[in-house]
Amino acid sequence: QATVIRWGEMLPPTHPQVQMIDRIAAEVKEKTGGRVEIQSFPNGQLGSGKDMMDSVASGALAMTTDGAAALASLLPALSVIEAPYLWRDAAHMAKAGSSPIFTGMNEDLVKKRGMRMLSVTYYGKRHLTSGKKEVKSVEDMKGFKLRVPPVDTFRAMAEAWGAQATPIAFNELYLALSQGAVDGQENPLPTIQSAKLNEVQKFLVLTGHIITPRLVIANEDFLKKLSAADRAVLDTAVANGATWQDAELSRQEGTLVDTLKAAGMTVVTPDLESFRKPVLASVPQKFADKWGKDTWDKLAAL
Repeated sequence: QATVIRWGEMLPPTHPQVQMIDRIAAEVKEKTGGRVEIQSFPNGQLGSGKDMMDSVASGALAMTTDGAAALASLLPALSVIEAPYLWRDAAHMAKAGSSPIFTGMNEDLVKKRGMRMLSVTYYGKRHLTSGKKEVKSVEDMKGFKLRVPPVDTFRAMAEAWGAQATPIAFNELYLALSQGAVDGQENPLPTIQSAKLNEVQKFLVLTGHIITPRLVIANEDFLKKLSAADRAVLDTAVANGATWQDAELSRQEGTLVDTLKAAGMTVVTPDLESFRKPVLASVPQKFADKWGKDTWDKLAAL
């Protein structure tokens, strides 16, 4: 009888993250001769991201994929992997998965929550948008009401820019932007497009300030029940799937600037160093206790 791995997801079947699961499932089925079967449950069929995270922790669900901020609520030190200006590119972020720092965080997660991270995947580069004001350098951010997710590192970044950090739930963002409750927001291009934020934002400012990871998470007790051979197949398939997903998401991202421009947005290439400098001068040291001494520097140097 096949061992069934249930893998829950919030994203729709068309997203590269879900297509990654399908590719992993096909490879695992083939390499194990059908001994191990992965079943994908996209579109939040198994509940919210928090519901699925709790289910993986309890063992009711074998696997899920989620963002660093969600997992950092269980292990605060993990928020470092979504820090602004930490990663040079998706390949640099992928290197973190085999670093001693990441291994240490993973063991903490296993010990404290019974979950293991199997991979760090690429979820997009975050850019700024503005409704009325053209933003060319960090000087233009003074007093700018910037919507940020309710995450302390994002708030600290906005404040380093001189902006007024304004936490607003994502499902309320479109309305807040349309009513002028905030001047702008920041998100990856696929999110900006899918949420139709171009309808309520005039300027797309290519800041690229955060490279956002997404994590493949599994229940540790479940992993231990797999034979050594089947576990090796799963690990290899996850690594192969993540490599494909990162390339595919990057490819899609590469077309979206033109798509948003065609939809009426004015694209601005700002003074990137002016944005980077104040953040690096304050944020890493502000969170040194939470992340661990020198953690940011060590990851940046990978």
